Amino acid sequence: MIEFLKVSFLAALQGVAEFLPISSSGHLVIAQHALGMKDGGLRLDVFLHLGTLAAIFAYYRIVISRLVRGLLWRSATWEHRREAWEYLGKIALSALPAVVVYLFFHDFLEGMFENAKMVGALLMFTGAVLIGTRYMPKGSKDVSWARAFFMGLGQSVALLPGVSRSGMTLASARAGRVDGAKSAEFSFLMSAPLIGGAAMLELLKCIKAAGEAGEAATAEVPWGLTIYGAVLAGFVGYFSLALLVKALKGDWFWLFGPYCLVAGLATLLLV
Repeated sequence: MIEFLKVSFLAALQGVAEFLPISSSGHLVIAQHALGMKDGGLRLDVFLHLGTLAAIFAYYRIVISRLVRGLLWRSATWEHRREAWEYLGKIALSALPAVVVYLFFHDFLEGMFENAKMVGALLMFTGAVLIGTRYMPKGSKDVSWARAFFMGLGQSVALLPGVSRSGMTLASARAGRVDGAKSAEFSFLMSAPLIGGAAMLELLKCIKAAGEAGEAATAEVPWGLTIYGAVLAGFVGYFSLALLVKALKGDWFWLFGPYCLVAGLATLLLV
């Protein structure tokens, strides 16, 4: 029962915080320090990421289907093909800053996960940025190449635990006067390669650990609970994503900011 509750908590946390602008990595660090919780092992981490990745594909299935048709179908018009390849190119461009930062500062970023006080401070930084979006005028522009790169810069900052990926990318889009619905769509489709990449890195670690120390090294959580966690993370993530899109349309996206400020301050004082 304890293991079931642990997996349920981690899966729900992944599903909520992966999409809402409150930092999934920051909340995981806080939970580990404040509650004495440990993660569920590499295999569970992989499947929780895959669960939230599936939520993105499910929510934006129509957009993704259109992109795939433009990329692969011979019957697609030249205009359709051009739009699909251009959109894919913008996603690739937006991923570059995070990839470069991770390659050069991997050890530093890993070390940050041990510092709960720093995570609290960065969570307050996220809160301040989110509140700042309240005073940015709404826009109606598309995601251009320059705006895609700017959103990618925001995504690279979010490699720090406590800094929200969705918060930084959507705030960057708001600063660039991008339409709310279009910015949400691009923000989460641009995250798909990174989430998938993170899952692949963890999977490689899982395979390496299994090869060095046997199945016990990666089987901290049984397969049944692992699959359950992935499904729960995906289910919660789908509705979290829908809530965030609604917040952007309703212009109350900034209200996640006060929560981050309070959570960050509480971390600084209590953890």
